[in-house]
Order: sequence, then structure tokens, then C-alpha cells
Amino acid sequence: MPTTPHIEAHFTSSAFVRDAVIGMSDGLTVPFALAAGLAGTVSATSIIVTAGFAEIAAGSIAMGLGGYLAAKTDAEHYATEKAREEWEVKEKPEAEVKEIEDIFAEYGLTTDEIAPITKAFNDRPKQWVDFMMRYELGMEKPDPRRALKSALTIGGAYILGGLIPLSPYILLSSAAKALIASIIITLLALAVFGYSKGRFTGMLPLRSLLQTTLIGGVSAAAAFVIARLVA
Repeated sequence: MPTTPHIEAHFTSSAFVRDAVIGMSDGLTVPFALAAGLAGTVSATSIIVTAGFAEIAAGSIAMGLGGYLAAKTDAEHYATEKAREEWEVKEKPEAEVKEIEDIFAEYGLTTDEIAPITKAFNDRPKQWVDFMMRYELGMEKPDPRRALKSALTIGGAYILGGLIPLSPYILLSSAAKALIASIIITLLALAVFGYSKGRFTGMLPLRSLLQTTLIGGVSAAAAFVIARLVA
């Protein structure tokens, strides 16, 4: 009789979400704190907007560059460890076979059950190295375009996040009224962002909403206090 095929749905964009969270959370909090700090010392919203745009530009470049360098470092680390593993497979196969046996022994396989696996790996050195990279070192092969994607995602999310708390100062002429609107819209943005993150990652959306709003709100409040003390 016909059966419904089993289809597994796994979330595979964790790196993108992580970069988006980093960029968006910083974009929401840092420009908010700068604008809020200036709102208590200047009455002209044009000055706040100019300073806000300058901060968003500088912050997005710095954050994007940081993401790019971090991803490049991960790729270089992977390449270094893979070269070391290739040398060990070629020059010290006995030690590598012992490591394979140790890995499978943790899953309850006996020496006799492991022997065909080690023999098969001896005939496939490339797959052997890939196996050791993943299961001995716990390293996945990085996407060669990861660095650029990370930079663009973090930088873009920072710009998007930064424009949200700055928008009231663009639309309103009163700095005091813009500050209140900025607080409200920033908290709403954190809530929406947290809920969306939960839906995409498989977390409970409400839990993610509360977590993101609380952490982001505390961070923004701390940054606001510091900005007011410095301003």
C-alpha cells in the first residue's frame, strides 16, 4: 500500500541567523543609546540624526569587517587542521586507525565490527581525512563564500537595526518626543525580531520574544545610562 515518504525538515541557516542576530542586536542598541544620550543635551534633532547616521555607517563597517575576519580565521584554521590530518593519515596511519577505533568504541562497536570500517578508510584517504575532521576534531568544512556573506549579513543587519531607533528623530522635530517614540519602537522591534528568530530557529517564539526583548532592553538601557553620563 502507498505510504507517505518521511521528510525531515532541519534548520540549516544557523550561521546566517547568528550573524543577523549579532548585527541587528547591536544596531538596535548602540545607535539608540547614542541618540538618547544626545537627546538630553541638544534640542535640534538634525544634530542627533547626523551623529546617528555617522555611527551607523562606522558601526556597520566595523561589525561587517569583524564578521569577515572571524569567518576568514575559521577557514584558515580548518585548512591548517586538515593539512595536519592529511599528513597524519599518510605518515602515522596506525595512530589514526586507533583514533577511529576509539571513536566507534564510544558507540559500543567491537573491534571486529570496526575492522572493516578501518580497512575501507585505508582505501579512501580523502574520506578518511574528512571523517577525522568531523568526528575527531568536530570541524565542518566552511563555505568558501562564508566570509563575504557574514560581512554583508552583519553589516546589513546593523544598518537595518540602527535605522529603527533613529527613525523618530528623522520624523519628529522635538528631541524629547522622539526619545519616547524611539524607546517604544526599539522595544517593539526587539519583540518582533525575537519572535521571528524563534520561528526560524525552532525555538518557542514567545520564549524567544521575551528573551530577546529582555536582553536587548537591558543592553539598551545600560548603553543609554552610560551615554547620558558621558554626554
